[in-house]
Amino acid sequence: MVTTPHRPVWRRAWGFLEGQGSSRTSYFLILGCAAALTVIGLVMVLSSSSVENIGESSGSYDLFIRQAMFAVVGFAVLFVLSRLGTDRLRSLGWPAILLAIFLLALVLTPLGHEVNGNQNWLKIGSFTAQPSEAAKLALALWAAVVLERKAKLVGQLKHSIVPVIFPVGAILLGLIMYGRDLGTAMVIMMIMAAVLFLAGTKLRYFLMAGGIGALGAVIMALTSANRAVRIQAWLGNCEFPTEPCYQPDHGMYALASGGWWGVGLGQSRQKWSYIPEAENDFIFTILGEELGLAGTLLVIGLFAGLAIGLFRVARRSTSLFVRICTGGILIWIIGQAFINIAMVTGLLPVIGVPLPFISYGGSALTFVLAGVGVVLAFAREQRQEEEAAADAAAVPASGAAEPPTPPVGAARAGKKARS
Repeated sequence: MVTTPHRPVWRRAWGFLEGQGSSRTSYFLILGCAAALTVIGLVMVLSSSSVENIGESSGSYDLFIRQAMFAVVGFAVLFVLSRLGTDRLRSLGWPAILLAIFLLALVLTPLGHEVNGNQNWLKIGSFTAQPSEAAKLALALWAAVVLERKAKLVGQLKHSIVPVIFPVGAILLGLIMYGRDLGTAMVIMMIMAAVLFLAGTKLRYFLMAGGIGALGAVIMALTSANRAVRIQAWLGNCEFPTEPCYQPDHGMYALASGGWWGVGLGQSRQKWSYIPEAENDFIFTILGEELGLAGTLLVIGLFAGLAIGLFRVARRSTSLFVRICTGGILIWIIGQAFINIAMVTGLLPVIGVPLPFISYGGSALTFVLAGVGVVLAFAREQRQEEEAAADAAAVPASGAAEPPTPPVGAARAGKKARS
């Protein structure tokens, strides 16, 4: 009797992450998790925003209707991008990054609009948009194009820096930091680090960059009164409830009062103006209060499922462009979700980063769905390649072709002759 050797736990876990069988599983895992998170986000935007909008001229359903419209637009963009081939997506790299820089530069003009101390919005009439969200996707797409061409040279420092970090990355960070949006700048730096790592940049360069980044973060915190106050609030140094401790404290009250199963959908108490703009950065606390620990774990599980699907697409691909682009999008979405959840649970200071798919924001939802669409295009091509390979394997080799079957009349004549 032949026994199969027992595989270690870490090998079985790695095999699960890589996935077994067809790429179709990864495709529907990504699409399903993205759709579920979007639906949960729409429900929570309605629940968290309707109370404060009671009596407003726009009505209680105003933000929900806007978010639903952007969800429709986002899924339309997702569908279009998911039907494009890798070569077509590769050709969009340079136009996308140039357009992103142009839109970020418009923020410096009179079209720029300030929200909560951050001037990172464009406002044309009643329409507002956040170009930094487009910059995240554009950076992942463009960096994959550039680093694929420089694959054999990325091990050298100058080729690691130029042009991903300087000048393009520096321009993006400069324009974003001009608007005082430290949270988005952190996400951009995470994307740059991810694409360079996947391209093969040496580890010692990351250690150098990490030291410089830590020093820069300290300097920015010390030179900004707003950031210094937020750090003090995170450390618990608050003398009055009206100081920056108010928002994170009430966020913790919301999570604590939710218990295991929550107080019920729509029954949050903290959303009654206790948590400022509860539908944005702190929407996870309202979700925890209404749906409890079970609801928060469901959302975290969906993000984990999305991460597994994205990882499988990158792992299965033999194209460096696909791996780098998918890795950049993975770090963007999952990294931003981690920062937001860590922020509202007190593990990080209040930074001002929305929760992907869940927080209110049309630009954020549209472009995060667009990023999912790009990865779905890669997964679709992988599935087509697997099906083509399976069809080719099913066709017998030309030298071993079976002889043609003789006509029925000829077979009968041969049988009579033998008898």
